[in-house]
Amino acid sequence: MNGINNTNTNNNERGLLPYPIILAANQGNPEAMHTVIQHYDSYIASLSMRKLQDEQGNIYWGLDEDMRNRLRSKLMQSVLVFKI
Repeated sequence: MNGINNTNTNNNERGLLPYPIILAANQGNPEAMHTVIQHYDSYIASLSMRKLQDEQGNIYWGLDEDMRNRLRSKLMQSVLVFKI
């Protein structure tokens, strides 16, 4: 789909995605779906932060990759079943 890469969603991450991108993602366009995921990626990363423990018992904040992948998957499922 032409124009998806030209849409500036990185500078306005908290803003709404343009309707044509949502529509294209809903219809299964992989490029549009990538744009949707990229738009919400930092929010998904912040939701995926967990307290983790290393081998020495030190506790630190880290990214739970399993949670991140589950949230991305749920986002994709929600976009695909969204009633337009």
